[in-house]
Amino acid sequence: MSNSYGTLFRISTFGESHGEAVGVIVDGCPAGITVDVDFIQSELDRRKPGQSKITTQRKEEDRIEILSGVFEGKSTGSPIAMMVRNADARSKDYSHIAEKFRPSHADYTYHVKYGVRDYRGGGRSSARETLARVAAGALAKTVLSQLGISIQAYVSQVGPLKLNKPYTELDLSKTEDNILRCPDPEMAEKMIAFIDETRKNQDTVGGVVTGVIKGTPVGLGEPAFDKLHAELGKAMLSINAVKGFEYGSGFEGVELFGSQHNDPFVIENGKVRTLTNHSGGIQGGISNGEDIYFKVAFKPVATLMKDQESITTTGEATTVSGKGRHDPCVVPRAVPIVEAMAALVILDHYLINKSIKWD
Repeated sequence: MSNSYGTLFRISTFGESHGEAVGVIVDGCPAGITVDVDFIQSELDRRKPGQSKITTQRKEEDRIEILSGVFEGKSTGSPIAMMVRNADARSKDYSHIAEKFRPSHADYTYHVKYGVRDYRGGGRSSARETLARVAAGALAKTVLSQLGISIQAYVSQVGPLKLNKPYTELDLSKTEDNILRCPDPEMAEKMIAFIDETRKNQDTVGGVVTGVIKGTPVGLGEPAFDKLHAELGKAMLSINAVKGFEYGSGFEGVELFGSQHNDPFVIENGKVRTLTNHSGGIQGGISNGEDIYFKVAFKPVATLMKDQESITTTGEATTVSGKGRHDPCVVPRAVPIVEAMAALVILDHYLINKSIKWD
């Protein structure tokens, strides 16, 4: 029941980590949109495994196949089906945990809820499912770019190492210049070294991805339960390993007085603007035209290459140790996933806003 997301621009993902393929069906993509297969592939390449020494060494080309909904390079308005075939799955790497529950994984909850569990790489609970989101997000990005809306994310924290600069002081064009996807070269080097040392210690570490949405028109988001920031929060928290979401001033905003936190309105070049942007581009759950910025916290990867205490499916004490190929830190590959989910939210709400005529 929870494999679909969106209202008018709606996606449904399918597939498992070690199944035949992972894919997505996109319903509601406007007709006549140029579907740039190379761009979709480039987005998948940013997410795929085996990119560097600080990511999992699973080798997947993640070649996108478009099965329907596109004719002569343009969307037809019918459902667009896209798929990536799994090529480098090593299911035998997981045979040792067929009857064991890995700490902080979905093993136990899936086992109890469904009575059956695909233990090969986590099955449906694997982050490999997110490649389907990235493919759909690339389509959404294509539409949004024609509307003057851009979305960019970057790594702003790894473990205790924080990039203590606001996005406005960073050159985000440098984000892809290093394997970490941090636009600050000096901090990127420190973070990369920290992840590599963590990997050598057979451990894992978490981090934070910051997202920035520019060019959003005023009026996206609905009152009460479908506030724009609530939708962004839901989208981000649906990503594997995410433990927290904040937008605008977030938790640090509680340290300010109201007189410091309020964003005064001004007229600039004939348009309503705010002098500051503690609101993060959203007020009353509705976009106000300023940049939307947010942070997404990712936990340390749960699979460790060292023994951990656990139990078997029959309740007996046991130890679990990781085998196979795993990320020591997910944030470098999470950047395009965060962008994709943001794109899906913004495009969906743009279409909703266009479909409603307010009296």
